[in-house]
Amino acid sequence: LILLDSLLQEGSQKQTESGAENMSNGRVKTMRSSSHIYAIIFLQIIIVVLFALFVRYDPKTAQRSPNSVKGGDGQMKDTYPIFQDVHVMIFLGFGFLMTFLKKYGLSAVSLNLMCSALAIEVFTLVYGFFHLHCENPELEFGSPSCPSAWPYIDVNVVTIISADFATAAVLISFGVVLGVTSPLQLIVMTVIETIIFVVNEIIGRDFIGAVDAGDTIFVHMFGAYFGLAVVRVLYNPEHSKSDKEGSSYSSDLFSMVGTIFLWMFWPSFNGGAAASGDAQQRAVINTYYSLCSCVLAAFAFSALVTPSKKFNTEHLQNATLAGGVAVGACADMMLTPGGSLFIGSLAGILSVCGFQYIQPTLLKTFKIHDSCGVHNLHGMPGLFGGLLSVLLAGIASPGSYDKFSEGMDEKDKSLTEIFPALALEAGGSAPGQALSQLAAIIVTLVFAIVGGLLTGFIMLLVGKMERMEGKDFYNDDWNIDEMEAKEEMPEELQGLMEDWKNIKFNGNPETRNNLVEFI
Repeated sequence: LILLDSLLQEGSQKQTESGAENMSNGRVKTMRSSSHIYAIIFLQIIIVVLFALFVRYDPKTAQRSPNSVKGGDGQMKDTYPIFQDVHVMIFLGFGFLMTFLKKYGLSAVSLNLMCSALAIEVFTLVYGFFHLHCENPELEFGSPSCPSAWPYIDVNVVTIISADFATAAVLISFGVVLGVTSPLQLIVMTVIETIIFVVNEIIGRDFIGAVDAGDTIFVHMFGAYFGLAVVRVLYNPEHSKSDKEGSSYSSDLFSMVGTIFLWMFWPSFNGGAAASGDAQQRAVINTYYSLCSCVLAAFAFSALVTPSKKFNTEHLQNATLAGGVAVGACADMMLTPGGSLFIGSLAGILSVCGFQYIQPTLLKTFKIHDSCGVHNLHGMPGLFGGLLSVLLAGIASPGSYDKFSEGMDEKDKSLTEIFPALALEAGGSAPGQALSQLAAIIVTLVFAIVGGLLTGFIMLLVGKMERMEGKDFYNDDWNIDEMEAKEEMPEELQGLMEDWKNIKFNGNPETRNNLVEFI
């Protein structure tokens, strides 16, 4: 009865405040700026024009040509099933994982969709401009043998799965700034980060020669530290003081659904870019067992570090996935099943400790507010996985990779398939490959942190157009229309409140007894 009384007073107060606000405004509540609308329309017009001018179906697989039927069918059978899994991770896994905020679930899923769609389009163009083709798809544009005067961007199934990988980096950064940025700021971050992501990956893979089958370095580590650099620039003390930042039973439940989707399909994410055959099988198997081990370690250490010795929901939603991140860079290497279990366990422990001890330190000492705990799931496990790839590349040998491939051609052997720099004509060595892995980690951290800081300053300036205040952080009402109507009290509770109101002012004992019995 006391609860009903307080709800009645609170509801009346909200109605009064809402009515006063509507009377003062004389119109429906809106954002302070419409810049995000113009930005989306402007960007989409530019993207449509650029697609119309440059992008075409790949003649080798998506347009009828001498080998298109065989090549296209091969891609659909080999790549498209994995693409479907990764696509589910991007839109369902990441989307629902971010619904843990009790007042920001609709915004999290909706903005996840917006940023993903934009990142896919931008990646297709940016990556394509670095890999232009002639009219003859076998020739690169600008080569002496290319007679074409107009360049083309060829797209196929491999293009769209690569776009999803790039999108994952953007969504990881989105998790850091979840609830504290406006749609316009997110649009700016998505465009700039996607461009920097492509440049960094091309440098890391093509020029440095690093290998990263599961994108631990180029996606997880890059996205995490890019986002952390952005949120450092955007730091506002109100970020950590809002009463809307917490979770509820239903929001945690939806977030856990996202965790399950990510956990189920993570082997496809790590195996998607691996060479088909035994390398791809190793990537799937290593990820599978690393995730299982990570879950058990996360559950155990979650209860261990929690004062009540119970499981912490935040740990279960995130730390149980750290094994997939850590094993990614070396997923297709000869890690061994036992090694994958060991790595998964360490990743789960590292992630739980990050949530429990490191995240509060980042906020207190460095003023870095990490909404989703991205540093604990993607940052530290990503750095850990990158360093593991340095170790495994340094000890790679024909004895471990080609024990059963005697008599095969050198170009078909596993060692040179995983590490092309170790081929005889390339003249590389295992220590040299280890240095390449380390160099890629350092370069990626530089691109992520410097790029994130610069992007953060741009977002800070852009934020003045749609200035968010304390009450707007982690609030669906900032992004979603008619939230007050969506949060209306159920009719049953309204009836109870009305009965309690009658009791309070009329003092009818019979009605009071009936209400108490009903409750």
